[in-house]
Amino acid sequence: MASQNLTEYERRRLENIKRNAEMVAALKIHSKATALSATTKRQRAKTYKVSPVKKPKTETPIVIRRSLRTRGMPPDTKGLADDFCENFEKTPKSVSPLKPQSPRVLGPISMRDAFSGDEMESNQVLVETILSIAKKTQVGVSAKEEFAGVKDAKEENLSDFNEKGKPVSCEREVLECPVKEEKLKEELNENLSGKSKLVSCGLVEGVVKSEYLDGSVKIEKIDPWLESMDLKPENVARLLPGRIMVVKFFPCSSMRMIAAGNKFGNIAFWNVDCEDEQEDGIYLYRPHTAPVSGILIQQYSMSKPNNFTSLYFGEGRGGLNIWDIRTGKSSKTWMLHEDRINTIDFNSQNSNIMATSSTDGTACIWDLRSMSAHKTKTLKTVSHSRAVHSAYFSPSGSSLATTSFDNKIGIISGVTFEGISMIYHDNWTGRWLSSFRAIWGWDDSYIFIGNMKRGVDVISPAQRRTVMTLQSPEMSAIPCRFDSHPHEVGMLAGATSGGQVYMWTPRQEY
Repeated sequence: MASQNLTEYERRRLENIKRNAEMVAALKIHSKATALSATTKRQRAKTYKVSPVKKPKTETPIVIRRSLRTRGMPPDTKGLADDFCENFEKTPKSVSPLKPQSPRVLGPISMRDAFSGDEMESNQVLVETILSIAKKTQVGVSAKEEFAGVKDAKEENLSDFNEKGKPVSCEREVLECPVKEEKLKEELNENLSGKSKLVSCGLVEGVVKSEYLDGSVKIEKIDPWLESMDLKPENVARLLPGRIMVVKFFPCSSMRMIAAGNKFGNIAFWNVDCEDEQEDGIYLYRPHTAPVSGILIQQYSMSKPNNFTSLYFGEGRGGLNIWDIRTGKSSKTWMLHEDRINTIDFNSQNSNIMATSSTDGTACIWDLRSMSAHKTKTLKTVSHSRAVHSAYFSPSGSSLATTSFDNKIGIISGVTFEGISMIYHDNWTGRWLSSFRAIWGWDDSYIFIGNMKRGVDVISPAQRRTVMTLQSPEMSAIPCRFDSHPHEVGMLAGATSGGQVYMWTPRQEY
Protein backbone atom coordinates (compact mmCIF):
# COMPACT_ATOMS: atom_id res chain seq x y z
CA MET A 1 0.00 0.00 0.00
CA ALA A 2 2.76 2.31 0.88
CA SER A 3 4.67 1.72 -2.36
CA GLN A 4 1.57 2.39 -4.38
CA ASN A 5 1.19 5.83 -2.93
CA LEU A 6 4.79 6.83 -3.85
CA THR A 7 5.40 9.25 -6.60
CA GLU A 8 7.54 8.51 -9.61
CA TYR A 9 10.37 10.59 -8.21
CA GLU A 10 10.42 8.78 -4.86
CA ARG A 11 10.37 5.31 -6.54
CA ARG A 12 13.32 6.24 -8.72
CA ARG A 13 15.21 7.58 -5.68
CA LEU A 14 14.77 4.34 -3.76
CA GLU A 15 15.97 2.34 -6.73
CA ASN A 16 19.14 4.41 -6.99
CA ILE A 17 19.88 3.92 -3.30
CA LYS A 18 19.42 0.14 -3.60
CA ARG A 19 21.63 -0.04 -6.69
CA ASN A 20 24.43 1.98 -5.00
CA ALA A 21 24.30 -0.19 -1.91
CA GLU A 22 24.67 -3.34 -4.00
CA MET A 23 27.62 -1.77 -5.82
CA VAL A 24 29.38 -0.84 -2.54
CA ALA A 25 28.76 -4.30 -1.16
CA ALA A 26 30.24 -5.87 -4.28
CA LEU A 27 33.41 -3.72 -3.89
CA LYS A 28 33.71 -4.59 -0.15
CA ILE A 29 34.49 -0.94 0.66
CA HIS A 30 33.16 -1.09 4.25
CA SER A 31 35.33 -4.08 5.18
CA LYS A 32 38.45 -2.47 3.71
CA ALA A 33 37.81 0.79 5.56
CA THR A 34 37.39 -1.09 8.84
CA ALA A 35 40.66 -2.99 8.27
CA LEU A 36 42.52 0.21 7.37
CA SER A 37 41.26 1.97 10.47
CA ALA A 38 42.38 -0.90 12.70
CA THR A 39 45.84 -0.88 11.08
CA THR A 40 46.28 2.85 11.73
CA LYS A 41 45.39 2.50 15.38
CA ARG A 42 47.86 -0.31 15.82
CA GLN A 43 50.69 1.72 14.22
CA ARG A 44 50.09 4.65 16.56
CA ALA A 45 50.21 2.38 19.55
CA LYS A 46 53.39 0.83 18.25
CA THR A 47 55.01 4.23 17.72
CA TYR A 48 54.23 5.16 21.28
CA LYS A 49 55.76 1.98 22.54
CA VAL A 50 59.01 2.34 20.61
CA SER A 51 59.59 5.92 21.85
CA PRO A 52 62.97 6.39 23.57
CA VAL A 53 62.97 5.46 27.17
CA LYS A 54 63.44 8.48 29.46
CA LYS A 55 66.44 8.41 31.72
CA PRO A 56 65.63 8.17 35.35
CA LYS A 57 65.99 11.49 37.23
CA THR A 58 68.90 11.65 39.60
CA GLU A 59 67.83 13.20 42.84
CA THR A 60 70.25 16.01 43.89
CA PRO A 61 70.22 17.30 47.44
CA ILE A 62 68.96 20.88 47.88
CA VAL A 63 71.83 23.03 49.17
CA ILE A 64 71.08 26.39 50.78
CA ARG A 65 73.72 28.96 49.83
CA ARG A 66 75.49 30.39 52.86
CA SER A 67 78.31 32.89 52.91
CA LEU A 68 81.66 32.18 54.48
CA ARG A 69 80.93 34.81 57.09
CA THR A 70 77.75 33.08 58.31
CA ARG A 71 79.58 29.73 58.39
CA GLY A 72 82.35 31.22 60.52
CA MET A 73 85.03 30.65 57.87
CA PRO A 74 87.73 33.11 56.74
CA PRO A 75 87.25 34.84 53.37
CA ASP A 76 88.52 33.09 50.28
CA THR A 77 91.42 35.23 49.05
CA LYS A 78 92.20 33.05 46.05
CA GLY A 79 92.94 35.20 43.04
CA LEU A 80 93.60 38.40 45.00
CA ALA A 81 96.92 40.15 45.27
CA ASP A 82 99.43 38.97 47.84
CA ASP A 83 99.52 42.27 49.66
CA PHE A 84 95.75 42.09 50.10
CA CYS A 85 96.10 38.81 52.03
CA GLU A 86 98.84 40.22 54.19
CA ASN A 87 96.84 43.32 55.01
CA PHE A 88 93.81 41.23 55.93
CA GLU A 89 95.80 39.01 58.28
CA LYS A 90 97.26 42.06 60.00
CA THR A 91 93.83 43.64 60.52
CA PRO A 92 92.70 43.08 64.12
CA LYS A 93 89.49 41.15 64.50
CA SER A 94 86.56 43.05 65.95
CA VAL A 95 82.90 42.34 66.42
CA SER A 96 81.97 45.99 65.99
CA PRO A 97 80.83 47.15 62.53
CA LEU A 98 83.56 48.46 60.29
CA LYS A 99 83.74 52.22 59.92
CA PRO A 100 84.10 53.68 56.42
CA GLN A 101 87.69 54.56 55.78
CA SER A 102 88.81 57.82 54.24
CA PRO A 103 89.68 57.52 50.56
CA ARG A 104 92.87 59.48 51.23
CA VAL A 105 95.53 59.11 53.84
CA LEU A 106 94.89 61.60 56.62
CA GLY A 107 97.62 64.18 57.04
CA PRO A 108 99.23 67.05 55.16
CA ILE A 109 98.90 66.93 51.39
CA SER A 110 101.22 68.84 49.11
CA MET A 111 99.98 71.04 46.31
CA ARG A 112 101.98 68.94 43.87
CA ASP A 113 100.11 65.78 44.86
CA ALA A 114 96.73 67.50 44.65
CA PHE A 115 97.46 69.25 41.35
CA SER A 116 95.25 67.98 38.52
CA GLY A 117 96.31 70.26 35.71
CA ASP A 118 98.10 69.27 32.51
CA GLU A 119 101.46 70.90 33.21
CA MET A 120 103.17 70.62 36.58
CA GLU A 121 104.99 73.89 35.90
CA SER A 122 101.69 75.69 36.49
CA ASN A 123 101.65 74.45 40.06
CA GLN A 124 105.06 76.02 40.68
CA VAL A 125 103.83 79.28 39.18
CA LEU A 126 100.94 79.43 41.65
CA VAL A 127 103.19 78.58 44.60
CA GLU A 128 105.58 81.37 43.68
CA THR A 129 102.65 83.78 43.27
CA ILE A 130 101.34 83.01 46.76
CA LEU A 131 104.82 83.36 48.24
CA SER A 132 105.23 86.73 46.54
CA ILE A 133 102.03 87.89 48.21
CA ALA A 134 103.37 86.83 51.61
CA LYS A 135 106.66 88.66 51.06
CA LYS A 136 104.85 91.92 50.36
CA THR A 137 103.17 91.63 53.81
CA GLN A 138 99.98 93.17 52.48
CA VAL A 139 97.71 90.44 53.71
CA GLY A 140 95.27 91.81 56.29
CA VAL A 141 96.00 95.48 55.50
CA SER A 142 93.11 97.45 54.06
CA ALA A 143 93.55 99.27 50.78
CA LYS A 144 93.56 103.06 50.51
CA GLU A 145 92.10 104.28 47.24
CA GLU A 146 89.80 106.87 45.74
CA PHE A 147 86.28 106.42 47.10
CA ALA A 148 83.70 109.05 46.18
CA GLY A 149 86.33 111.71 45.54
CA VAL A 150 88.36 111.30 48.76
CA LYS A 151 90.90 108.79 49.98
CA ASP A 152 89.11 106.49 52.31
CA ALA A 153 90.13 103.76 54.67
CA LYS A 154 87.40 101.16 54.55
CA GLU A 155 86.18 99.25 57.57
CA GLU A 156 88.62 96.66 58.77
CA ASN A 157 86.21 94.74 61.00
CA LEU A 158 86.85 91.49 59.20
CA SER A 159 90.53 91.94 58.37
CA ASP A 160 92.30 93.86 61.16
CA PHE A 161 93.43 92.04 64.30
CA ASN A 162 95.55 93.09 67.21
CA GLU A 163 98.72 91.37 68.37
CA LYS A 164 96.78 88.87 70.47
CA GLY A 165 94.80 87.69 67.47
CA LYS A 166 91.53 89.28 68.58
CA PRO A 167 89.50 91.65 66.43
CA VAL A 168 90.13 95.32 67.05
CA SER A 169 87.07 97.24 68.24
CA CYS A 170 85.04 99.28 65.82
CA GLU A 171 85.79 102.50 67.70
CA ARG A 172 89.53 101.96 67.40
CA GLU A 173 89.27 101.35 63.65
CA VAL A 174 87.62 104.73 63.08
CA LEU A 175 90.28 106.54 65.08
CA GLU A 176 93.05 104.84 63.11
CA CYS A 177 91.64 105.68 59.70
CA PRO A 178 94.21 107.82 57.81
CA VAL A 179 91.51 110.31 56.86
CA LYS A 180 91.37 113.74 58.40
CA GLU A 181 88.98 113.77 61.33
CA GLU A 182 87.41 117.04 60.25
CA LYS A 183 86.73 115.74 56.75
CA LEU A 184 85.15 112.57 58.11
CA LYS A 185 82.88 114.56 60.44
CA GLU A 186 81.73 116.70 57.55
CA GLU A 187 80.86 113.61 55.53
CA LEU A 188 78.96 112.08 58.41
CA ASN A 189 77.07 115.31 59.07
CA GLU A 190 75.99 115.43 55.43
CA ASN A 191 74.62 111.90 55.68
CA LEU A 192 72.95 112.49 59.02
CA SER A 193 71.23 115.68 57.88
CA GLY A 194 70.92 116.87 61.46
CA LYS A 195 69.78 113.55 62.88
CA SER A 196 71.22 111.73 65.87
CA LYS A 197 74.29 109.51 65.79
CA LEU A 198 74.35 106.36 63.71
CA VAL A 199 74.15 102.98 65.38
CA SER A 200 77.30 101.58 63.76
CA CYS A 201 80.65 103.23 63.30
CA GLY A 202 83.39 103.07 60.68
CA LEU A 203 81.18 104.62 57.99
CA VAL A 204 82.62 106.07 54.82
CA GLU A 205 81.47 108.71 52.39
CA GLY A 206 78.72 107.65 50.04
CA VAL A 207 77.28 105.09 52.44
CA VAL A 208 73.83 106.25 53.52
CA LYS A 209 73.00 104.78 56.91
CA SER A 210 69.29 104.89 57.67
CA GLU A 211 68.93 103.48 61.20
CA TYR A 212 69.32 105.95 64.04
CA LEU A 213 69.16 105.69 67.79
CA ASP A 214 65.89 107.60 67.79
CA GLY A 215 64.34 104.98 65.49
CA SER A 216 64.04 107.18 62.41
CA VAL A 217 64.70 105.81 58.92
CA LYS A 218 65.92 107.87 55.99
CA ILE A 219 67.60 106.84 52.72
CA GLU A 220 67.97 109.49 50.07
CA LYS A 221 69.79 107.72 47.25
CA ILE A 222 71.79 104.65 46.27
CA ASP A 223 75.50 105.01 46.81
CA PRO A 224 77.46 106.05 43.69
CA TRP A 225 79.99 103.24 44.11
CA LEU A 226 77.13 100.73 44.06
CA GLU A 227 75.72 102.15 40.85
CA SER A 228 79.18 102.02 39.27
CA MET A 229 79.63 98.25 39.75
CA ASP A 230 80.19 96.67 36.35
CA LEU A 231 80.91 93.21 34.92
CA LYS A 232 83.54 93.13 32.17
CA PRO A 233 84.04 90.21 29.76
CA GLU A 234 87.60 89.61 30.97
CA ASN A 235 86.29 89.16 34.51
CA VAL A 236 84.27 86.07 33.60
CA ALA A 237 85.85 82.61 33.60
CA ARG A 238 84.89 78.97 33.97
CA LEU A 239 87.05 77.65 36.78
CA LEU A 240 85.64 74.24 37.66
CA PRO A 241 83.54 71.41 36.28
CA GLY A 242 80.15 71.07 37.91
CA ARG A 243 78.51 73.01 40.70
CA ILE A 244 80.53 75.55 42.71
CA MET A 245 79.79 75.32 46.43
CA VAL A 246 82.00 78.11 47.78
CA VAL A 247 83.97 81.09 46.42
CA LYS A 248 86.50 83.25 48.28
CA PHE A 249 88.77 86.22 47.56
CA PHE A 250 92.38 86.10 48.67
CA PRO A 251 92.68 88.76 51.42
CA CYS A 252 95.29 90.89 49.66
CA SER A 253 95.20 94.19 47.84
CA SER A 254 98.29 93.71 45.65
CA MET A 255 96.69 91.00 43.52
CA ARG A 256 93.19 89.88 42.65
CA MET A 257 92.96 86.13 43.22
CA ILE A 258 89.86 83.97 43.74
CA ALA A 259 89.57 80.44 45.14
CA ALA A 260 86.54 78.24 44.49
CA GLY A 261 85.49 74.69 45.40
CA ASN A 262 82.97 72.40 43.70
CA LYS A 263 80.87 69.34 44.56
CA PHE A 264 83.47 66.91 43.17
CA GLY A 265 86.22 67.89 45.60
CA ASN A 266 88.10 70.21 43.23
CA ILE A 267 89.58 73.57 44.22
CA ALA A 268 90.54 76.15 41.61
CA PHE A 269 92.61 79.30 41.95
CA TRP A 270 92.08 82.16 39.52
CA ASN A 271 94.74 84.85 39.26
CA VAL A 272 92.69 87.57 37.59
CA ASP A 273 95.76 89.78 37.12
CA CYS A 274 97.80 87.09 35.33
CA GLU A 275 99.70 88.73 32.49
CA ASP A 276 101.38 85.63 31.06
CA GLU A 277 100.12 85.00 27.54
CA GLN A 278 100.73 81.26 27.88
CA GLU A 279 98.83 81.04 31.16
CA ASP A 280 95.16 81.75 31.75
CA GLY A 281 95.72 82.21 35.48
CA ILE A 282 93.51 79.23 36.41
CA TYR A 283 95.01 76.40 38.47
CA LEU A 284 93.01 73.25 39.26
CA TYR A 285 93.52 70.91 42.24
CA ARG A 286 91.65 67.94 43.71
CA PRO A 287 92.51 67.51 47.40
CA HIS A 288 89.09 66.01 48.26
CA THR A 289 86.81 63.31 46.92
CA ALA A 290 83.58 64.86 48.23
CA PRO A 291 81.98 68.33 47.95
CA VAL A 292 84.01 71.28 49.20
CA SER A 293 81.62 73.13 51.51
CA GLY A 294 84.00 75.80 52.84
CA ILE A 295 87.28 77.58 52.13
CA LEU A 296 89.04 79.59 54.84
CA ILE A 297 92.05 81.73 53.93
CA GLN A 298 93.74 82.93 57.08
CA GLN A 299 94.74 86.53 56.50
CA TYR A 300 97.93 86.42 58.56
CA SER A 301 99.07 82.85 58.02
CA MET A 302 101.10 83.66 54.90
CA SER A 303 103.17 86.48 56.36
CA LYS A 304 103.65 85.60 60.04
CA PRO A 305 102.87 82.77 62.46
CA ASN A 306 99.22 81.87 62.82
CA ASN A 307 97.76 83.04 66.12
CA PHE A 308 94.67 80.86 65.82
CA THR A 309 94.80 77.37 67.24
CA SER A 310 91.37 75.89 66.50
CA LEU A 311 89.16 75.07 63.54
CA TYR A 312 85.38 74.88 63.85
CA PHE A 313 83.41 72.67 61.46
CA GLY A 314 80.05 70.91 61.34
CA GLU A 315 79.94 67.14 61.46
CA GLY A 316 77.06 64.72 60.98
CA ARG A 317 73.52 65.71 61.89
CA GLY A 318 73.90 68.86 63.96
CA GLY A 319 77.32 68.26 65.46
CA LEU A 320 79.96 70.96 65.90
CA ASN A 321 83.57 69.84 66.13
CA ILE A 322 86.47 71.94 67.41
CA TRP A 323 89.79 70.77 66.02
CA ASP A 324 92.97 71.70 67.89
CA ILE A 325 95.64 72.44 65.31
CA ARG A 326 98.47 72.10 67.84
CA THR A 327 97.61 68.53 68.88
CA GLY A 328 95.96 67.42 65.66
CA LYS A 329 92.94 66.13 67.58
CA SER A 330 89.37 67.09 68.29
CA SER A 331 89.16 69.03 71.53
CA LYS A 332 85.38 69.47 71.87
CA THR A 333 82.21 68.22 70.22
CA TRP A 334 78.74 69.66 70.72
CA MET A 335 75.36 68.64 69.34
CA LEU A 336 73.84 72.03 68.51
CA HIS A 337 71.15 71.20 65.97
CA GLU A 338 68.84 68.39 64.99
CA ASP A 339 70.12 68.35 61.42
CA ARG A 340 73.18 69.30 59.40
CA ILE A 341 74.99 72.58 60.13
CA ASN A 342 75.35 74.61 56.92
CA THR A 343 77.39 77.66 58.01
CA ILE A 344 79.45 78.82 60.99
CA ASP A 345 80.30 82.50 61.48
CA PHE A 346 81.92 84.56 64.26
CA ASN A 347 81.16 88.07 65.36
CA SER A 348 83.87 90.50 64.26
CA GLN A 349 83.64 92.45 67.53
CA ASN A 350 83.56 89.48 69.88
CA SER A 351 85.16 86.22 68.77
CA ASN A 352 83.26 84.35 71.50
CA ILE A 353 79.92 85.01 69.79
CA MET A 354 79.17 82.42 67.10
CA ALA A 355 76.25 81.95 64.71
CA THR A 356 75.20 78.68 63.07
CA SER A 357 72.58 77.83 60.46
CA SER A 358 71.06 74.41 60.03
CA THR A 359 68.82 72.34 57.81
CA ASP A 360 66.52 71.86 60.82
CA GLY A 361 65.06 75.32 60.07
CA THR A 362 66.85 77.34 62.76
CA ALA A 363 69.72 79.81 63.03
CA CYS A 364 71.28 80.15 66.48
CA ILE A 365 73.62 82.59 68.20
CA TRP A 366 75.94 81.07 70.82
CA ASP A 367 78.33 82.34 73.48
CA LEU A 368 81.30 79.97 73.60
CA ARG A 369 82.20 81.12 77.10
CA SER A 370 78.95 79.78 78.55
CA MET A 371 78.98 76.45 76.70
CA SER A 372 80.03 73.21 78.36
CA ALA A 373 79.95 69.55 77.44
CA HIS A 374 76.51 69.08 79.00
CA LYS A 375 75.07 72.58 78.52
CA THR A 376 74.57 74.26 75.16
CA LYS A 377 72.13 77.11 75.62
CA THR A 378 71.62 79.60 72.80
CA LEU A 379 71.63 83.36 73.16
CA LYS A 380 69.11 83.68 70.34
CA THR A 381 67.23 81.25 68.11
CA VAL A 382 65.67 82.34 64.83
CA SER A 383 63.14 79.93 63.37
CA HIS A 384 62.23 79.50 59.72
CA SER A 385 59.67 77.16 58.22
CA ARG A 386 62.30 75.47 56.03
CA ALA A 387 66.04 74.83 55.96
CA VAL A 388 68.33 77.77 56.81
CA HIS A 389 71.35 77.74 54.50
CA SER A 390 73.33 80.67 55.90
CA ALA A 391 73.66 82.99 58.89
CA TYR A 392 76.32 85.71 58.68
CA PHE A 393 77.17 88.61 61.00
CA SER A 394 77.39 92.09 59.54
CA PRO A 395 80.81 93.80 59.34
CA SER A 396 80.04 95.83 62.49
CA GLY A 397 78.80 92.72 64.31
CA SER A 398 75.52 94.39 65.26
CA SER A 399 73.27 92.41 62.89
CA LEU A 400 72.81 88.88 61.59
CA ALA A 401 71.42 87.93 58.17
CA THR A 402 69.86 84.50 57.58
CA THR A 403 68.81 82.90 54.29
CA SER A 404 66.17 80.18 54.20
CA PHE A 405 64.35 78.00 51.71
CA ASP A 406 61.09 79.51 52.96
CA ASN A 407 61.75 82.50 50.63
CA LYS A 408 62.75 84.81 53.46
CA ILE A 409 65.87 86.67 54.53
CA GLY A 410 65.97 87.29 58.25
CA ILE A 411 67.60 90.37 59.78
CA ILE A 412 68.38 90.07 63.50
CA SER A 413 69.68 93.26 65.09
CA GLY A 414 69.92 95.09 68.38
CA VAL A 415 72.23 95.08 71.37
CA THR A 416 71.02 91.63 72.41
CA PHE A 417 69.76 90.69 68.92
CA GLU A 418 66.19 91.12 70.07
CA GLY A 419 64.90 92.68 66.85
CA ILE A 420 63.83 90.27 64.09
CA SER A 421 62.48 91.24 60.67
CA MET A 422 61.82 89.08 57.64
CA ILE A 423 62.32 90.22 54.03
CA TYR A 424 60.71 88.30 51.18
CA HIS A 425 63.05 86.94 48.52
CA ASP A 426 62.65 84.02 46.12
CA ASN A 427 65.21 81.51 47.44
CA TRP A 428 63.75 78.38 45.84
CA THR A 429 66.66 77.25 43.63
CA GLY A 430 65.59 73.63 43.20
CA ARG A 431 67.80 70.56 43.18
CA TRP A 432 70.15 71.48 40.32
CA LEU A 433 71.40 74.81 41.71
CA SER A 434 73.35 75.62 44.83
CA SER A 435 71.20 77.29 47.47
CA PHE A 436 71.28 81.07 47.76
CA ARG A 437 73.31 82.55 50.62
CA ALA A 438 72.96 86.26 51.31
CA ILE A 439 76.21 88.01 52.28
CA TRP A 440 76.93 91.46 53.67
CA GLY A 441 78.80 94.03 51.65
CA TRP A 442 81.52 96.29 53.00
CA ASP A 443 79.38 97.76 55.78
CA ASP A 444 75.94 97.19 57.27
CA SER A 445 74.11 99.06 54.51
CA TYR A 446 73.58 96.35 51.88
CA ILE A 447 73.12 92.61 51.46
CA PHE A 448 73.93 90.80 48.20
CA ILE A 449 72.13 87.67 47.00
CA GLY A 450 71.49 86.02 43.63
CA ASN A 451 68.11 85.75 41.96
CA MET A 452 66.51 83.34 39.51
CA LYS A 453 66.75 85.88 36.66
CA ARG A 454 70.56 85.77 36.37
CA GLY A 455 71.07 88.85 38.48
CA VAL A 456 72.32 89.99 41.87
CA ASP A 457 69.77 91.57 44.18
CA VAL A 458 70.98 94.33 46.50
CA ILE A 459 68.84 94.44 49.64
CA SER A 460 68.75 97.28 52.14
CA PRO A 461 68.16 95.99 55.69
CA ALA A 462 66.94 99.45 56.69
CA GLN A 463 64.30 99.64 53.95
CA ARG A 464 63.64 95.88 54.14
CA ARG A 465 63.44 95.52 50.38
CA THR A 466 65.49 95.12 47.22
CA VAL A 467 66.78 98.53 46.20
CA MET A 468 68.81 97.50 43.15
CA THR A 469 69.65 94.54 40.90
CA LEU A 470 73.03 94.03 39.25
CA GLN A 471 72.56 92.65 35.75
CA SER A 472 74.83 92.13 32.78
CA PRO A 473 74.66 90.42 29.37
CA GLU A 474 77.88 88.64 30.37
CA MET A 475 75.99 86.58 32.96
CA SER A 476 74.83 83.36 31.29
CA ALA A 477 73.83 81.48 34.45
CA ILE A 478 72.31 82.06 37.88
CA PRO A 479 74.87 83.19 40.50
CA CYS A 480 74.35 81.35 43.79
CA ARG A 481 77.40 81.91 46.01
CA PHE A 482 79.16 85.24 46.63
CA ASP A 483 82.09 86.84 48.37
CA SER A 484 83.02 90.50 48.77
CA HIS A 485 86.65 91.53 48.58
CA PRO A 486 87.82 92.46 52.09
CA HIS A 487 89.96 95.37 50.84
CA GLU A 488 88.35 96.56 47.59
CA VAL A 489 84.97 98.29 47.92
CA GLY A 490 82.69 97.36 45.04
CA MET A 491 84.57 94.18 44.08
CA LEU A 492 82.17 91.23 44.29
CA ALA A 493 82.66 87.61 43.16
CA GLY A 494 79.75 85.37 42.23
CA ALA A 495 79.78 81.67 41.33
CA THR A 496 77.27 79.51 39.45
CA SER A 497 76.31 75.86 39.40
CA GLY A 498 77.96 75.52 36.00
CA GLY A 499 81.47 76.29 37.27
CA GLN A 500 81.58 79.93 36.20
CA VAL A 501 82.84 82.83 38.33
CA TYR A 502 81.92 86.47 37.77
CA MET A 503 83.82 89.39 39.31
CA TRP A 504 82.02 92.72 39.57
CA THR A 505 84.24 95.80 39.89
CA PRO A 506 83.56 99.56 40.18
CA ARG A 507 84.11 101.56 37.04
CA GLN A 508 87.36 103.49 36.80
CA GLU A 509 85.66 106.86 36.32
CA TYR A 510 84.02 106.51 39.73
